[in-house]
Amino acid sequence: MKLDIKAVRRAVVVAPHPDDEIIGAAGLIQALRRQGSVVRVIVVSNGAASHPNSGAWPPERLIAARQQESLSALRRLGVSRHHVTFLDLPDGGLSAQAVLCRQRLGRAIRQCRGLDMLVGPAMTDAHPDHRAVAAVLRDTRFAGRRMTYQVWPPHRARVARCRTVSLAGGAAAKRSLIRMHRTQLGAITDDPHGFAIARHELVVFAHPVEQFAQDAR
Repeated sequence: MKLDIKAVRRAVVVAPHPDDEIIGAAGLIQALRRQGSVVRVIVVSNGAASHPNSGAWPPERLIAARQQESLSALRRLGVSRHHVTFLDLPDGGLSAQAVLCRQRLGRAIRQCRGLDMLVGPAMTDAHPDHRAVAAVLRDTRFAGRRMTYQVWPPHRARVARCRTVSLAGGAAAKRSLIRMHRTQLGAITDDPHGFAIARHELVVFAHPVEQFAQDAR
């Protein structure tokens, strides 16, 4: 069943890392912007843990690059820099920094006034940072609609009772947006233990039909 967004005028999409907003909700962001809705994006962690042993990409350079990757991809979806907030919390450490995460993310959401929809990661996501953010959102007071997306593990099976949004342009458009995150696709080569989205994961992430679950809280 398609996600009905006709009544949504202001939405916020929360991403644990720079790129989750594209992988999980690019189609939704695009659809909202095309109908004239205001979309704000909050990126919680700084993304610095993807390549901790890279000499060519120290944390400062990697953080700046990952932020620019997100901004560039979101600009293509119609979201301006003014509507993107980076909280700069430690990548891989959101569970350990639960109090700080709750304070900063809660404050950022409260600053987004007049919201109709709150979108963020699911509690069932396999990544601990995603679950930490989901826990904060679960406990955040919000009277509008709550929707969740799941990134890890990558899957294409249809989730029961999910709502779907399709990205215009199909898989090629979604893949193009994800590929703007070059630091996560093999551009950094001097860290043998660094993260890179695998080819089979990219295939799943690039599926143009996104799935969202309604959070009843």
